[in-house]
Amino acid sequence: MKTRRFLLILLILAVLTPLGLWLPHRFQAGDAWGEWSPEDVGEQVGFIPRGLARLSGLWKAPIPDYAPEGWEERPLATQSGAYIVSALIGIAVCGLFMLLLGRWLSKKDKEHAS
Repeated sequence: MKTRRFLLILLILAVLTPLGLWLPHRFQAGDAWGEWSPEDVGEQVGFIPRGLARLSGLWKAPIPDYAPEGWEERPLATQSGAYIVSALIGIAVCGLFMLLLGRWLSKKDKEHAS
């Protein structure tokens, strides 16, 4: 029962991910909070922190902007669908990783016990 409740909560959170698109759009706030490029931060605070400038290119997201390239101009409803699919993919990848890690750790635990 706890697993079903947990999965239901994850599904609800995945469905709510488009709020990151809708709210900034609705209130004309620009980008979603925390999704700023180093240049955006520079405009907001007057400078680009040295560490941010140095590390910003370290990681490239597998699905930049949570949607296929070129979807920035599509309707908000279409972009919202891409956000939900991206969230579900992220949940599946993290869940699979945790499942494999748990199996690996439990196997190691059994080896040390015998």
